[in-house]
Amino acid sequence: MPLIKYNNQSLSSITALPSAIPTGKLKLISSQTASNSASISFTTGLDSTYKVYKFVFSNIVNATDGVSFKFNLSTDSGSNYNVTKTSTMFYVANQESDASQQFGYDTGRDLAQSTSDAWISSDCDNQSDSSLNGSLTLFNPASTTYVKHWISVVNEVGDGGTNYSWGNYGAGYGNTTSAINAIKFNFASGNISAGKIYLYAIDNS
Repeated sequence: MPLIKYNNQSLSSITALPSAIPTGKLKLISSQTASNSASISFTTGLDSTYKVYKFVFSNIVNATDGVSFKFNLSTDSGSNYNVTKTSTMFYVANQESDASQQFGYDTGRDLAQSTSDAWISSDCDNQSDSSLNGSLTLFNPASTTYVKHWISVVNEVGDGGTNYSWGNYGAGYGNTTSAINAIKFNFASGNISAGKIYLYAIDNS
């Protein structure tokens, strides 16, 4: 095997990043605060101005114990949230007592060509100190050529006896070549008691 030589081998000597590495900065588009809200929708801000948008969840609290956080997409500015989606999700969890750990593929929270809401969390606890935090990244929603991919990373205090730190890692795509211009977040049942969702764009200009 021939010897491969590399340049810029340490951080101190890097002079340029490869073109494949994104270098854009986050630009805040808008934010919404929940107050016993049935759902939170963003019906503006998703357009062709940017290629990548990121929703950040901060201390999202569920009114009903043991429910999952979900979302859906719209191609008609929020009149309907019914985009056909295929998704996948796996989880890792550790109990507060360290007595139980879990890792697995979540077969009950994936979608296969469904218009139903997409899961991005496991069942959330609603004790007074519990909340959900994380993010969902949506790629090129304004494209009229490609389907619309997303990646989600969420951590919550998980329900189920003694509490767990529950990490959920999801991905999927909205199977439409129509532009996505609105998104809605809600729990599987019950309201969003509190919390804030930020909408950022990744600005490569």
